[in-house]
Amino acid sequence: VMKNALFFQKRYSVDSLKCNVTLFSVLCLVEQDRIPVMRGQWFVDGTWTPVEEDESDLIEKEHLECFRGQQIQDAFETDTLAKTVDRKDAVHSVQLSCSHVDWYSVDEVYLYSDATTSKIARTVTQKLGFSKASSSGTRLHRGFVEEASLDDKPPQTTHIVFVVHGIGQKMDKDRIIKNTGMLREAVRKMEEKHFAEQTEEHVEFLPVEWRSKLALDGDTVESITPDKVRGLRDLLNSSAMDIMYYTSPLYRDEITKGLTQELNRLYSLFCSRNPQFESSGGKVSIISHSLGCVITFDIMTGWDPVRFCLQEHQDQLEGEDLHWTTHEERHLLEEVQLTRQRLRELQDQLQGLKTATPTPFPTLTFKVENFFCMGSPLAVFLALRGIRPGNTGAQDHIMPKSICRRLFNIFHPTDPVAYRLEPLVLKHYSNIAPVQIHWCNTINPTPYDEIRPTYLSVSKNTASDAENGSSPSSSPVLVRTHYGESITSLGKASILGAASIGKGIGGILFSRFSRSASLPSAVDSGIGDSEDGQSTFAFSAMSPSSSSSLFDAAVEMEHRIDYELREGLVESRYWSAVTSHTAYWTSHDVALFLLTFIYKQQNIKPELQ
Repeated sequence: VMKNALFFQKRYSVDSLKCNVTLFSVLCLVEQDRIPVMRGQWFVDGTWTPVEEDESDLIEKEHLECFRGQQIQDAFETDTLAKTVDRKDAVHSVQLSCSHVDWYSVDEVYLYSDATTSKIARTVTQKLGFSKASSSGTRLHRGFVEEASLDDKPPQTTHIVFVVHGIGQKMDKDRIIKNTGMLREAVRKMEEKHFAEQTEEHVEFLPVEWRSKLALDGDTVESITPDKVRGLRDLLNSSAMDIMYYTSPLYRDEITKGLTQELNRLYSLFCSRNPQFESSGGKVSIISHSLGCVITFDIMTGWDPVRFCLQEHQDQLEGEDLHWTTHEERHLLEEVQLTRQRLRELQDQLQGLKTATPTPFPTLTFKVENFFCMGSPLAVFLALRGIRPGNTGAQDHIMPKSICRRLFNIFHPTDPVAYRLEPLVLKHYSNIAPVQIHWCNTINPTPYDEIRPTYLSVSKNTASDAENGSSPSSSPVLVRTHYGESITSLGKASILGAASIGKGIGGILFSRFSRSASLPSAVDSGIGDSEDGQSTFAFSAMSPSSSSSLFDAAVEMEHRIDYELREGLVESRYWSAVTSHTAYWTSHDVALFLLTFIYKQQNIKPELQ
């Protein structure tokens, strides 16, 4: 349920008595659910539940008649007031329908129930020496917790962060809203603790739910699902099936279009309600989880596998003239080439007419400042698309800075879905440990940009894992031997093995990369504009044999991309493998990490492109 809470505080002055009237209204955007709007003047102590409006009006009337012009205390000191009440009698009382209210002073007001059991209990406790207020009274407060002020308003939002979900949203359509709420709560705690001085800036996190609006195959998959083990099958249909949908050429465009439209809709809605956001240079970042990282990446870079395969097929057709030998065959080949050239000209003319009109496929209407991936399998998708390490260490190799200023890959070391991105930029970074995210209670941590790369040990002595833990008050880069072994051997072998299998099966997909492996520019990646004006991403790759001589171990990353959460000191890796993929939302370490880079870049002037 998406809820927007609007707080309206109106301040009145009755002589020297300050009266606060708080109107709390909750607007629910779900069609079926309706939440009443309540006007609160008097509130119950502890729960801050508003008193019923008719009784509240009567209490307010009596209060103003008796205490107009008197001062109230600046703070509610419960213990002190309770002792004061015990030593005096009520100065005023008013009878309600099923209860009565006693005033002991201007800010000492208590509500008592008139039920028979309450009267008996009150009589017994008073005979035992307890006061009436402390035995059965409920204290009432006038106004909200804190006194209203004309300057009481939150700072203007200067940075919005869209939170994109991954698989499993069909199973629980409100999950991303709950997860965003937990992340927002963790962020607010870290803001109060570490960024209290940021009074002129405000970061807002907005959930993006894109799955429920998609039609996809309708109920076709449900109709072909057997009844046996139905619970498990429904779980898989509602979660893992999203991966199959996205890898299907039939439904992929629907998914990317749905997410793009939802992102643009939320951005337009936010700007309409905050018109100063764009004019004041507000920034936008995206946090994506799991499969959402891949979808968001493809939207930002304009990756289109159908267009890519068609281009590969066209390149293959243009190279079929090597075995034509006879005069007749050579004549036919010339006719075919002229026909293709004419067809290409007609296609260019048609494309020119299409670009003159608005394109039906939407693109993002805002610039992305930071792209945070959490528990992301993006590296596997890029590896299977033929991405191979370069030799510059620039982020542009996988994510151009003209599209997104910074790319972050956040993962837990035992998350089975997450993979590293840095080895796809520089090969030797498979032997360099990812940057470890500081604990939220670390004292004077080393700035992330100043942490030097640390090589992983290839030792197979897993018994030393227990010695890798460090005190939460320090922040050294931990050398995890078991993790280094998995990356340097299993991870590398799986990626290269998957690529070789893909090359054998999908020759069209990898033929372009194998042909360009001998070119010096094959290690570079470029950004191009498609014919319809949409940003597209052109990937280049190299075969492992021809690229080994071009890698320089002395080259470092322009900016670190992989950031690893620290394992708990008493954490079971097997249990963490089950829970770690969804543990990012409540992590205070992740919340502090996000704020560190968001607030750090608020005052950085945009680079000249």
